[in-house]
Amino acid sequence: MNNERNIVGWFEIYVQDMARAKKFYEHTFQVTLQKLDSGGIELWAFPMMPDKPGCPGALARMPGKDSGTGGTIIYFHTADCAVEAARAVAAGGRIQREKMSIGQHGFIVLAYDTEGNMIGLHSMK
Repeated sequence: MNNERNIVGWFEIYVQDMARAKKFYEHTFQVTLQKLDSGGIELWAFPMMPDKPGCPGALARMPGKDSGTGGTIIYFHTADCAVEAARAVAAGGRIQREKMSIGQHGFIVLAYDTEGNMIGLHSMK
């Protein structure tokens, strides 16, 4: 096993309405997503910084693949997860679990995006 890299190399959040989902994520995280050329899958990538830690990924729309509450939760790093939680609600999402302590590991919020996907927000304060 190679311990010199992050174990997750990429993520895709499957959506049904790309315009609605793109608006949600751009508003919640104050970023601009970029369209990727990808054949049969519509992909809009989150900002990628190869020289920084973390995992790149994208919103994805593909015929036959639905969004929803599957078994995967992606946690987004934030300065204060309560701030992004408020933005998520303002962008049409909803909160599953309000900001809660996870002890020495900081705090989390669990939220649903506009496509029914559960996401996690993490911060140390």
